[in-house]
Amino acid sequence: MIDTARPTPRTPPSTTERARLRDAVPPAESLDIAARRRRRAGRRRSAMTDLLGILAWVSAAIAVTLWLASPGSHTVVGIGGWLTDAGIVAGLVATDLVLVMLVLAARVPLIDRTFGQDNAIAVHRSLGKPVLYLLLAHGALLTLGYGASAGTGPIAETIALFSTPDMPLAYLGLGLFVAVVVSSLVAVRSRLPYEAWHVIHLLSYAAVLVALPHMLSVGSVLAQGMWQRVYWIALYVLALGLIVLYRFALPVVVTLRHRIRVVGVEPIAPGVVSIHLAGRDLDRLGAEGGQYGVWRFWTARTWWHAHPVSFSAVPGRDRARITVRDLGAGSARLGRITPGAFVSLEGPYGLFTSRARTAPYLALVASGIGITPVRSLLEDTDLRPGEATVLLRGTDADQQYLWHETADLAETTGSHLYTMVGHRSRSRSRESWMTEEDVRRGVSLRSVFPNLLQSDLYVCGPRAWSDLVVREARTAGVPEHQIHQERFES
Repeated sequence: MIDTARPTPRTPPSTTERARLRDAVPPAESLDIAARRRRRAGRRRSAMTDLLGILAWVSAAIAVTLWLASPGSHTVVGIGGWLTDAGIVAGLVATDLVLVMLVLAARVPLIDRTFGQDNAIAVHRSLGKPVLYLLLAHGALLTLGYGASAGTGPIAETIALFSTPDMPLAYLGLGLFVAVVVSSLVAVRSRLPYEAWHVIHLLSYAAVLVALPHMLSVGSVLAQGMWQRVYWIALYVLALGLIVLYRFALPVVVTLRHRIRVVGVEPIAPGVVSIHLAGRDLDRLGAEGGQYGVWRFWTARTWWHAHPVSFSAVPGRDRARITVRDLGAGSARLGRITPGAFVSLEGPYGLFTSRARTAPYLALVASGIGITPVRSLLEDTDLRPGEATVLLRGTDADQQYLWHETADLAETTGSHLYTMVGHRSRSRSRESWMTEEDVRRGVSLRSVFPNLLQSDLYVCGPRAWSDLVVREARTAGVPEHQIHQERFES
């Protein structure tokens, strides 16, 4: 049986005082060769993240170059021909970027280690709107171009296209992609249950598949016998193959290998539970403190919903733990799971780990359920006394999830610990991530973290709140490669 006893209650230090710790010893090698190497590595990662977005658009340029290399691109006749060719270019660029988006969302380990899955998903999201606009332009320009060449109007031409083989599937694919992009807009997603958004987002796979036939049968650039056809089919095989391998096949292998099951569900606060898991050789998952997995609990009420949840403790040989807050119908059901439930896992994922460090000091900032990756990161990092400072933020006593455990880890590692409890200040002049009292007292990141500019700053919490923390860090002059952000939906 797993020991689910909570730590001995004790009051964490207040905002105005540091936790009782060992004397801080300044890192002797803050400017040594190892530190300089970490900083160079951080700058390389930042540059490579920018490069990831650039490469996505370079691939689109390659798609246009392939079209320009085809004989058909040099036979433009009249306004109809110009409109038609503009529509072809828009469609090819959109298709190329869609395939790039699939690769970025496939959770490929090489991409995760090189760029970080959060950065890959950020680029994935940034491509959504351009792809939607390009697909709409593709359909509109082709309709106008065909109509101008045939002397028909847009409505008549649209009806004619619907009667063309494979074109109804193309329109279906466009409609599905519109639904995916619209559901991903912040204003829309905030009003959708996560479960509904997740199901809609899965339609992107269907959109890609149903659009392929018209590219092969109608698209002249991909006509039978042309070498471009082989190239594009190879891209489709690569993108869809990575999705099948890393999103479906590999998780099945990991799940069968480790045989993870629920052994206990421990309420730790209103609406928050820690789920204790047991399995075989869980230490061989390679999970690092700060990482997350995508969990699926195979019960009648939860099997259809995958949950991205951070490890709240570093996995041992046969034990692991995650801590979940009730943020919707799906996560609320997890608190009612009975021991023995079978669990499948994708991951672990994420660069919110000590591997991303580039500076001699460590600054950890967490709010609400954002404590989970911060607590496991603190547990998994080899620290000198005084090297790390932890700031925990909560609206009230009910939001102090795992604070006592984190305080114990801070004392063990010789880290400084601060806490902030209270509602956020919302003055008309400027919204703050701190409480009203802290704002009045002039508290800032620089006052809490004296070595802020020489620190790697890890921030995890609700999206709007963590964005405010990061904004202050940037204003204070913290280099971009030293900021590591993990945002949870509030």
